Amino acid sequence: MAIKKYLRLFLINLVSFWLVAKLIEGVGYSGGFQTLAWAALALMIVNLTVKPLINLLLLPINLITLGAFRWLVNVLALYLVTLVVPQLKISAFLFPGFNYQGFIIPPVYLAIFWVLVIASFLISLITGFFLWLAE
Repeated sequence: MAIKKYLRLFLINLVSFWLVAKLIEGVGYSGGFQTLAWAALALMIVNLTVKPLINLLLLPINLITLGAFRWLVNVLALYLVTLVVPQLKISAFLFPGFNYQGFIIPPVYLAIFWVLVIASFLISLITGFFLWLAE
């Protein structure tokens, strides 16, 4: 029964990485499907082993801020994945801006840290959505 759970988590992480690489210009990979598979496996292992340790280390900050810095754990987990899988690239880029019927987001330069924050948020959002669908 546990293998089914891990396989589902692996496939969801794989789809999440693929979608985030398509959505965010600063996230890319070389090596094709194999790189995505390694990244999904690494993220699964980090989430199951290292992430609880990071949560424990950041527990005082999370208690003081009532969980407002919980996103930092996901950013650190994604950063560890980029260290383990060197073909997965997170790089800074210039967001060209967005304009739709008076709603304007100006162009902004996103440093690597902010690309990691946005990518980890999207990966968490996509993974959570697919895990909800899979229940």
